[in-house]
Amino acid sequence: MKTISGISRTLFALLASTLGTAAFSQTSPSTSAPLPQGAAPGHVDLANLDQPAPERNAWYFSWGYSRQHYARSDIHVHQGALGNDFTVHQVAGSDFPANVPETFKNLRDLNFTTPQENLRIGWFSDASRTFAVEFSLDHTKYNTNLGQVAHISGTVNHAPVNQDLLLTDQSFSYALHNGLNHIMLNAVWFRHLLGPEQQTGDLQFIGRVGAGILLPHAQNTIFGQEVQVGPKNRNVCCFSSKDWWQLNGWTVGTELGLRYSVYKPVYLEFTTKLAYGSLRHVPVYEGTADQTLWMSEQVLSVGTTF
Repeated sequence: MKTISGISRTLFALLASTLGTAAFSQTSPSTSAPLPQGAAPGHVDLANLDQPAPERNAWYFSWGYSRQHYARSDIHVHQGALGNDFTVHQVAGSDFPANVPETFKNLRDLNFTTPQENLRIGWFSDASRTFAVEFSLDHTKYNTNLGQVAHISGTVNHAPVNQDLLLTDQSFSYALHNGLNHIMLNAVWFRHLLGPEQQTGDLQFIGRVGAGILLPHAQNTIFGQEVQVGPKNRNVCCFSSKDWWQLNGWTVGTELGLRYSVYKPVYLEFTTKLAYGSLRHVPVYEGTADQTLWMSEQVLSVGTTF
């Protein structure tokens, strides 16, 4: 390897010397750049070839956990073979976080995907690190709250319905648990607030805006009929009606918060995200469901720049 490196340097020096001599011969003495003392025309300082280029951009990565809150929403169900085409109105839903003992157990076992986790990986697009392009994954979860009474209208078993329905684990249980994945591409803006800039103790404002896809895993039982998708280790993703995760919609969102450099390059980040999602053709037994969701999410992450 040293011989190859020496040959490469010699060839590079000869090429540079040739080009330098040609350039010198076409330049008048009054305009040519001064040469180092004692150096001949066409001189190349090989020592400078090993100097790294100035750092102009960098990457960052973070992993965190979150809670979600959902606005009430309508869920439209179409099961043509069963004669069902109805809407459950203004359904209340919630997330499904792991409790504290489960969270610590998962961390101990290096199982980072069971809770409602959040991943961010970004690239700073300018030397001052004020703008970035970012990929994000929010592994959120959603389920309708059992025990509530919701109004249902439309057709059930070929007959019209317009009445209230008690949501139970058999009448109407609808969940996106593994999970309701928001996969997004974001534009990110940073602004220095306090402390030494780009050093330990730096406090920054961070803002994101982005769009992407929804990749949920459906778990639901409607009038005693449970949907079956997967299995997870065989039909994984993303376009078949039997896949574990299915491409079922799109999402847009904005996120605001603070990033604090704990010990450079390690940082903590706390943000609040507001997202809108449009879900289409979510699998149910012998049919599909459509839903739009407004979500508020609070995210606490730890990350590093590199």
